[in-house]
Amino acid sequence: MSPRVCVPASSSNLGSGFDCVGVAVDRWLVASAFLTTGSGVAVRRCGRLTAVTVPEEQDLLVLGFRAACAAAGVPVPGVEIDAGSDIPVGCGLGSSAAAVVAGALLADAALDLGLARARIVTIGTAIEGHPDNVAPATYGGARLSIGFPGGEVVSSPLSVAPTIELLIAVPPFTNDTKAARAALPRTVPHADATTATSRAAALVQGLATGDGGLLSAALDDVLHVPYRRAHIYGFDAVVSAAKDAGAFGATLSGAGSAILAIAPSDRAADVGSAMLCAWRSEGVSAELIRCTQPVAGATVTHVSQTVVTETS
Repeated sequence: MSPRVCVPASSSNLGSGFDCVGVAVDRWLVASAFLTTGSGVAVRRCGRLTAVTVPEEQDLLVLGFRAACAAAGVPVPGVEIDAGSDIPVGCGLGSSAAAVVAGALLADAALDLGLARARIVTIGTAIEGHPDNVAPATYGGARLSIGFPGGEVVSSPLSVAPTIELLIAVPPFTNDTKAARAALPRTVPHADATTATSRAAALVQGLATGDGGLLSAALDDVLHVPYRRAHIYGFDAVVSAAKDAGAFGATLSGAGSAILAIAPSDRAADVGSAMLCAWRSEGVSAELIRCTQPVAGATVTHVSQTVVTETS
């Protein structure tokens, strides 16, 4: 039997939850692994993954697969991975985390490694650097995740009120996550850190209760968005349009380029339309993703498959 995994996209930060809060999103990476008689890990990409041009040994599916084998202390076998995705790449929707989680889960299932989901999150975080996308990709729903020295990750589910909706407007251009992180200052004033702490607390409570005042404060981040917004074409116009249409606020999804808004459910359709219209007025045709209900985490199934024999 060969494993097949489905891993969701994710939106991280949600404003003030910088590097620690994320939510699963209804876009998916689907991958299957087939053991071969050869050596090494090969990847065949389709869908939006065709935009990935890194060498195979740097592919995050491969890195996740190899890291899971290393964690279990087993050698990497010959394997072929078929992978496709409808997750936009490079737009702040966790495409990298989804690939890492998929690779690790494929190794776990194909080789019967017995790795717990918490271990998968730890493995993925070691590769990604932060757990905010890795945890919701693994577990689903909204998650608060904290990394500790030594690699331990503690992750807990967050409640999301049924009276609110998350809307993500995704433009056709990308944003370089490494460049976005490089734009951040090395230190911030103590007053900004205090504000950031209070708004992160407001985010957790606001998500749980749907309180508009708390969510409005939470989405007005002071740690990362002020340093990144200028690099996202049309950001101010889209955020203003979302608020004018009834959203509690709007911010970057991850490091962007996508923009996330949180709105009362009865205003969500208008907010989504306003965001797309604002980008159209800037000459950009964007895609809208509506998060109307919790999204499940990664799943693993098995299909019948004989071992692939490599031929010269």
